[in-house]
Amino acid sequence: MYSQKPGQSNILSQRNYLIKVRGEGEIAVQPDTASVNLGVVTEGKELIGVQQQNSMTAKKVIDSLMRLGIERDRIQTFDYRIEPEYDYDQGTQIFRGYKITHILKVKIEDLNNIGKVVDTAVENGANYVANVQFTTRYKESYYQQALTVALVNAGNKAKTIANTLRVTLNPTPILVTEGGEMIQPLEFQQIAFSKGVSSTQIQPGQLIIKASVAADYNYHPIGG
Repeated sequence: MYSQKPGQSNILSQRNYLIKVRGEGEIAVQPDTASVNLGVVTEGKELIGVQQQNSMTAKKVIDSLMRLGIERDRIQTFDYRIEPEYDYDQGTQIFRGYKITHILKVKIEDLNNIGKVVDTAVENGANYVANVQFTTRYKESYYQQALTVALVNAGNKAKTIANTLRVTLNPTPILVTEGGEMIQPLEFQQIAFSKGVSSTQIQPGQLIIKASVAADYNYHPIGG
């Protein structure tokens, strides 16, 4: 014979009267930091000569950025590649030379200087500019705000469902599961630029920080 433990009836009853909802929240914020990939791509027949040319140009770019006030630890090598290049003539592979790519990832805290950073790098030999990304140093704080909005959203959904069903809702959820965070990135994959032009305009816009939760609410029939 089945023996019911004390309090088990109440637990089973609660499980049978559940409203499960998902809440979402998002906060739009101004970014306060940025990064950009600046590169030097050099091609030529002789590997040693191409390496030396690439190295000298990369150093010139780095020195010019440091003169703008960007600290050396804000400039790091993101990618460095040496690739042989070939032409093909009627199925025959013909060696053309070497291509060296040195990509720097530059972190920028003064967003007003992004265009100037790009222009200065180009003027000093950079011939590759891509992946301008914006973010914020206060991501966690903004995420907490988005999480609060998500919880309120979940509660409002539960209330709507309960009102539609004409049941009484316990407004305190019995279970809340955080769904994670997401930052909608502001990113410019590739920037058109011309050497000697000093008016590159890059607008940071806004970041969208999102949060989500899954929440379970108890309810019972009116008068039950």
